[in-house]
Amino acid sequence: MNMTTVPTIVVDADACPVKREIIDVARIWSIPVLMVASHDHRLEAETGVQIMQVDRSDQSVDLYISNHISKGDIVVTQDFGLATIVLSRGAIALSPRGQQYDDSNIDYLMERRHELAKRRRGGGKTKGPKAMTSEDRVCFQQKLTKVLRSWQENDEP
Repeated sequence: MNMTTVPTIVVDADACPVKREIIDVARIWSIPVLMVASHDHRLEAETGVQIMQVDRSDQSVDLYISNHISKGDIVVTQDFGLATIVLSRGAIALSPRGQQYDDSNIDYLMERRHELAKRRRGGGKTKGPKAMTSEDRVCFQQKLTKVLRSWQENDEP
């Protein structure tokens, strides 16, 4: 990739708690943002932010994202399945808490998701994610900035 290939930050926006942080960091770096959400979620277009509303069926957002990302794009999602697809396409996957999904952790995360789903189907209880904190938001912004800095440094002629 060279500097003429600017990544897009693509957001699985239905339940993303860091939309504002993404927009703020993207503006600093002049990076375009694509927010993808079902019609059930109201999103406002802003300068530098494209909104794509898709139907409300279960995997519509994931399918749209997986079909429209390019190598080097940055995808923000809480969905481990989507993250797996993102990685296979040569894009970068980040969680809203700033965790970077990669080949060293995605298999474990997918397996853990499967085990917890089995437990719930069997009547067991599992805990949901803890509430987002301001520290989580700062961690996410720092990770996104680090990814963008790495992109810029690796693409300098």
